[in-house]
Amino acid sequence: VVEGAGSPAEINLRAGDIANMGFAEAVDCPVILIADIDRGGVFAHLIGTLNLLAESEQHRIKGFVINRFRGDINLLKPGLDWLEQHTHKPVLGVLPYLQNFHLEAEDALIQQPLKAETQSIKIIVPVLPRISNHTDFDALRLHPNVDFQYITTGQVIPPCDLVILPGTKNVRHDLAWLHQNNWPDYLQRHLRYGGKLLGICGGFQMLGKTINDPHGIESTAGQSHALGYFDIHTTLQRDKQLHKKTGRLWLNNCPVSGYEIHAGISEGAALNHPAITTSAQTDGAVSPDQQIAGTYFHGLFDETPACDALLHWAGLVAPHSPDYIGLREAQINRLAACVEQHINVDNIIRIMS
Repeated sequence: VVEGAGSPAEINLRAGDIANMGFAEAVDCPVILIADIDRGGVFAHLIGTLNLLAESEQHRIKGFVINRFRGDINLLKPGLDWLEQHTHKPVLGVLPYLQNFHLEAEDALIQQPLKAETQSIKIIVPVLPRISNHTDFDALRLHPNVDFQYITTGQVIPPCDLVILPGTKNVRHDLAWLHQNNWPDYLQRHLRYGGKLLGICGGFQMLGKTINDPHGIESTAGQSHALGYFDIHTTLQRDKQLHKKTGRLWLNNCPVSGYEIHAGISEGAALNHPAITTSAQTDGAVSPDQQIAGTYFHGLFDETPACDALLHWAGLVAPHSPDYIGLREAQINRLAACVEQHINVDNIIRIMS
């Protein structure tokens, strides 16, 4: 099963399409077209998309699913009947709108907070132009005691307890963006007043002294001076590191698990003071005063013990973090049950075979 990204009918992007119909044509697979009725104009979306596809791609569409429907399904039925008669393709199901539903959205940055409880600690993350793996922060966005905020271009950077520099698809480009938006001056002031600073993956690389891209992996070949908090030099390499890992935080030897996905290899004296110790090696770095930490681990806040330890380090008294992993699994199961109830799964299996 493969998932598309966005619309398959973006005619300005068709030449380089590797995620939607271009991929489906290459691997010769059937396609189900899904439309979000909550946005309005669902029948125009479906018919318009179908008409913009090439003839071979139109034949590849085997049916429709309508997502996020609110209200009485009987009021929608005349439209569904018309759609099937007009296209000669079946409507495979209509999924209802799920209230208070959380599913990690890797492709889209969700700005709004997810809770209304009283917060007692403030965490901010800069929205880098090429930010990646921002699902790292979903557990914080859901946390009842965390006031979490993404900071975008031109936005006033507020005082906070913890700044997290996130992952990025282009670390040198996003490092330049930090300089252009006065983040280095802010970070110096933030640390001077006792705030904490954490870098994850590309954000960790930014905390070092230099970032070298001799092969032009992410952009033009060259070197950038980083923020200089750690005695670390990072070199981007053609082979990407991709690992699932477990280890223990420098904070009370707390257990942590996550994954690494990065192109850089970091070397330097700061690595002698690791943020995480694994069975085979160490990861990241911590400053001597423990105000600054960096790691290649993604998913750092997902497990309750690690989240509690990191929030206590950032200044939250007696944290008690929700079971984010359990919540995530419950939401996935909720969605699976909804799909099973409202979509003819047997028809989809026949389409796939």
